[in-house]
Amino acid sequence: MSPDSEQSGVSLPVSGILIAVVSSFINGSTFVLQKKGILRSRDRGGSYLTDVVWWGGTLAMIVGQIGNFLAYNVAPAVIVTPLGALGVLFGAVLASWILKEHLNILGKLGCVLCCCGSVVLIIHAPKAETVTSREQLEERLADPVFVSYALLVVLLLLVLILFVAPAHGSSNIMVYVSICSLLGSFTVPCSKGLGLVAGEVFGADGGRALPLFLFLLCTLAVSILLQFLYINKALQSFSSNVFEAVYYVAFTCSVIVASALLFKEWTALTATHSLALLCALTTVCVGVALLRISQEAEVTWKKKTD
Repeated sequence: MSPDSEQSGVSLPVSGILIAVVSSFINGSTFVLQKKGILRSRDRGGSYLTDVVWWGGTLAMIVGQIGNFLAYNVAPAVIVTPLGALGVLFGAVLASWILKEHLNILGKLGCVLCCCGSVVLIIHAPKAETVTSREQLEERLADPVFVSYALLVVLLLLVLILFVAPAHGSSNIMVYVSICSLLGSFTVPCSKGLGLVAGEVFGADGGRALPLFLFLLCTLAVSILLQFLYINKALQSFSSNVFEAVYYVAFTCSVIVASALLFKEWTALTATHSLALLCALTTVCVGVALLRISQEAEVTWKKKTD
């Protein structure tokens, strides 16, 4: 706990951090298991929908998403989302074992940086929520800045899904990564919003809370289903390690921007904590980048000879 939090009497959201860490490890296994299922079905000449390993990965994804939902409702998004780096780390280790995707010294250094950056993020992240009621959430959702951002994201998604993905999705990993990451702008705020509204649906204000609850629930369901679809499309064409690493960085940036605009969690931070968070996020992203580079770079300790 930092001195600032000790003075204010606010502690770290320990339960949220623990749930986020466990969910990250579960999510880290999903891409590997689904990729393994796709490869197995390809060898047999059948559909991956009939492969038990692929379904195991899908079940892990569902459990991981439930864990994320719980974590986002007991801890700020700015602390939960970056902890997904632990999933990248676990996925890289698991892929080297199950998929035989080699993890060299660069990849191992990337894993260390992911862990170090995640620890610093936990220490300096905001310790309290800035939106704690349905009324506050409705006010933030109607904010012109967030509405403009949401409309821009929807427009980009339509262009990517309808025009770019059919032509370039299988050859450029950033197409599927961009689609899944932009969808994160809706999944995380909706998850947090549902946690705030759910308690009022069956209460005295149920008539006012129900429309917002249904809107958030439908948006979350559509976002998760589209992410699920395009993640599997990506795994059919690209390495699980490569996709997961690049996806993590893009998804984290997208979620943090959306959460900053909607929940304004950054306003509770001092300049020192903000700088520490920025450095920690950079450390995590560099670690993920090393994991990505390690898949294509050959590193040796042997002395170079003429």
